[in-house]
Amino acid sequence: MPNIPVVLPRPAGQAVPASPRADRVRALALSLGTFTIAFAVWTLFGIVGVRIQRELGLSQTEFGLLVATPVLTGSLSRPFLGIAADRYGGRIVFVLTMLIAAVSAFALPYANGYAMLLALGLGLGLAGGSFAVGVAYVSRWFPQEQQGTALGIFGAGTIGAALTIFAAPFVMVAFGWPVAAQCWALVLAATALVFWLAAKDDPVVVERQRTGARAASLTMQLAPLRKLQVWRFGLYYFLTFGGFVALSLWLPRYYVAVYNLDITAAGMLATAFSLPAGGFRALGGWLADRYGARRVMYWTFGCAVLVTFLLSYPPTDYVVHGVSRDFAFTIAIGFLPFAALTAVLGVFMAFGMGAVYKHIPHYYPQHIGPVGGVVGMIGGLGGFVLPIAFGAMNDIVGVWTSCFMLLFVIAVTNLTWMHFAIRRMERRLAPELAGPHFLPELEEIERSAIPEL
Repeated sequence: MPNIPVVLPRPAGQAVPASPRADRVRALALSLGTFTIAFAVWTLFGIVGVRIQRELGLSQTEFGLLVATPVLTGSLSRPFLGIAADRYGGRIVFVLTMLIAAVSAFALPYANGYAMLLALGLGLGLAGGSFAVGVAYVSRWFPQEQQGTALGIFGAGTIGAALTIFAAPFVMVAFGWPVAAQCWALVLAATALVFWLAAKDDPVVVERQRTGARAASLTMQLAPLRKLQVWRFGLYYFLTFGGFVALSLWLPRYYVAVYNLDITAAGMLATAFSLPAGGFRALGGWLADRYGARRVMYWTFGCAVLVTFLLSYPPTDYVVHGVSRDFAFTIAIGFLPFAALTAVLGVFMAFGMGAVYKHIPHYYPQHIGPVGGVVGMIGGLGGFVLPIAFGAMNDIVGVWTSCFMLLFVIAVTNLTWMHFAIRRMERRLAPELAGPHFLPELEEIERSAIPEL
């Protein structure tokens, strides 16, 4: 196919040349593959943590903190990594973050206690922070009308969680969790090397080097963060991405504890959640390009409210006292219906992830790095806070389905806030919508019933 020039979003004052189609495809493919491996390493504690918990005798809360620690670094680092990618280019920042994460993962077997594991988990977490780098890097290759699809395809790298959940248990059972951790570290380091050798600097960086232009000041990059809208987008991502990460880490443990499955079977069933969620994110970005991000977000939150409500109901025994005898029955969700419901939830979370990041280049085309980083940070914090909250609620409340009760509350909050924010925006753009509304059928009756003065 011929090379098709495109118009790229660019920082004010910078003229960026069009990119050939082959370069755009190359950048997207390399970024997708790299982020997939990075995400696989980022969620490694969701599998090896089960064995570590058993070896160290950790409580549910301590286990939740262990699996969530990498998510903390991956979240808090995203705004800074996004800004760095805007200023210095995504290629070099991408590689550096992956190498630091690889070293941390390789050192896990040498940790001499729980505190050391947490410290190494912080370094490993930079693998998740690479998402903000990829958003800034990929978006510079595509025009605005294609960025939802492109970022959705890039974000499908969350499928890396499914790779870890599916493959890591087999490696861990065969060779032990230290070998699994070091294998994942070596794959990440090799991926970083491939990306450095095969990827190109993005068009904005190339143009700056050619013209000697300076990047936007830090004050200008951070200016949009004063807007409440940015933080509202972050709350959307807290549920869609943070909830996805939290459940990817939590579901293997849930299957083992609730349904008495071994870790291998639990990992394979948890894949039914994480695999669709990773793959359907690209479709979510395409749907947001085609039908609008708001509509896709309504689908996402509506499904999340329904499914988490169903999953929230704990197994319950009932006794109905009849006329002549009692009737006893049980309401509980078997592990196959449970797997099906979580898979549906994962698909719609993926749609929501793609739709959230369609908003950012549309509203903030000149600040994709910092805005995308902050939204990603809030979403990542969801992945950090929620597993800890899941474990704490189990310790305090004592009901395994309490994790879905919490997700239900968050989904209702998101849906309500989004709806009223959209209605407020509509009234501002069309003031006539703010006035009273009457049924058209009653207008003629009112005119005939009230005589003219």
